[in-house]
Amino acid sequence: MRITKAFLQSLLQPVIGIDEVGRGCLAGPVYAAAVIFKSEKDVTKYYDSKIIEHEEREKLASSVLEHHHAEVGIASVEEVDRFNIREATFLAMRRAVEQLAVKHKITTGTLLVDGRDKIPDFESFQQLAIVDGDDKVRVISAASLVAKVARDRFMTDLSQTVSHYGFEQHKGYGTKYHREQIQKHGPSIWHRQTFSGVKEYLQN
Repeated sequence: MRITKAFLQSLLQPVIGIDEVGRGCLAGPVYAAAVIFKSEKDVTKYYDSKIIEHEEREKLASSVLEHHHAEVGIASVEEVDRFNIREATFLAMRRAVEQLAVKHKITTGTLLVDGRDKIPDFESFQQLAIVDGDDKVRVISAASLVAKVARDRFMTDLSQTVSHYGFEQHKGYGTKYHREQIQKHGPSIWHRQTFSGVKEYLQN
């Protein structure tokens, strides 16, 4: 699918970009962001958050929040373990969209969702799932920036009270150091108990 400006303008408005972060982590909640561009001015500067350095990512996320409509949705560690990571991701996405819709009195539109899956049971919106959407579609890129920066800040703050694991370094992803610390200290309440790399070290 070729995503052009004309194609985006042909969709049911408003067009809402959605992306998540934290799906592959061993610890911490899943974050998602939903973004609506208020204008097309300068939006080409937004890129996939994974390929941007920390300082630039912070600046661009602040730009999105300042110049456009954006909301963040969160699914907790408990919800990840209760429902599974896929369903928790949908839950975070749905919450982000619902917050955006309530705040700006939106009742319909088109959701552009990064990845292969549409958000289930969300009938009031049209949806398109776009593989590598965070690289191909600027409004999804903007959502990726907002979600990534919000979650990174949360994990960095968390490291101040849960200090053994180095959350400020890896943000909960399964790095060698993180896995070693889980093995040494056992999982914290912020670790996903159903995930391999964590569940092996739970106290029975």
